[in-house]
Amino acid sequence: MSPPPPPLGRGRRPAAQPFDEALDDAELAAARAALAQGRWQSARSLLAHTGDDWDRRGHRVTVLARESYCAAWTREWLLVEPDSPDATVLLALSRVRRALAGKEDPDRARTACREAARLLPADPTPWLGVLMLERARGTDADLVRAFEEVRGRYADHHHAHHLMVARLAERRADAGADPLHEVYDFANWAAEQAPADSPLAVLPVVAHAERYRVLAAAGHEPADPGASGHWSGRRARQVMKAAFDWWLEWEQDGHPRRLIDLNFLAHAKSCGRRGAEAAALFHRIGDHVTPAPWSYPDRDPRSAFRAARAAALGTG
Repeated sequence: MSPPPPPLGRGRRPAAQPFDEALDDAELAAARAALAQGRWQSARSLLAHTGDDWDRRGHRVTVLARESYCAAWTREWLLVEPDSPDATVLLALSRVRRALAGKEDPDRARTACREAARLLPADPTPWLGVLMLERARGTDADLVRAFEEVRGRYADHHHAHHLMVARLAERRADAGADPLHEVYDFANWAAEQAPADSPLAVLPVVAHAERYRVLAAAGHEPADPGASGHWSGRRARQVMKAAFDWWLEWEQDGHPRRLIDLNFLAHAKSCGRRGAEAAALFHRIGDHVTPAPWSYPDRDPRSAFRAARAAALGTG
């Protein structure tokens, strides 16, 4: 028996969905809205036309999977097209999201991802789902295996590298500031081995912010990142300069997750008191604020973003 349709027309408070993970992907936002109303055909068409742009496909599948009724409507899709690889991977990622929220058995979600991987052997997206689970719940060995499965299919996978950096930053939380911490080695390695135009060039900045999150939570850094010396050391300045120079040369304004990188870079420049450079980034970001890293370590991200933008633009 197919699941009942979700109630339609129910109002939402504005705070219910404060951040739009679709970012500036209008096609994705439209397909997500249609899926919320049970019109899964829009998601079908979107994924069919995304092709093997693996970063874009991963972004679109993970955002669609967040829709609360995604699993129900994707099962409807599978009743019509039982062998659809796209429906299978979307259902698998929706199970991952549910498992991360404590609403699904993680082992069932892993099994669903592996079933999708068998249907789509070249697609890193099912393994991205496994990596999301292992980042939250798995052992280091499980995490590395999942990452290698993603990387073996697409070496420069943006989301996968961000997940690895976030997890690695949490190792040795009580070690304090350590310029030789493994998260920095990993981020530098990834940036160096990627093509010159790859947005993984910004990964060392992401690593720096993720390590600050961990250190601040452990009491090794002040809760206000602007009061921390974390962004003023020689290494931090070099990392920020290299990433900003890369952005000036390449920008990658077509990358589906570039606004995440721009938020990390604007945050770093703001914390490093590089107001003019931060201002240029804020102009590119517009209203597309992302929770990370503005929420680090435990702040209201919108307020933090607005304060930093006002300081950089001189509108405060």
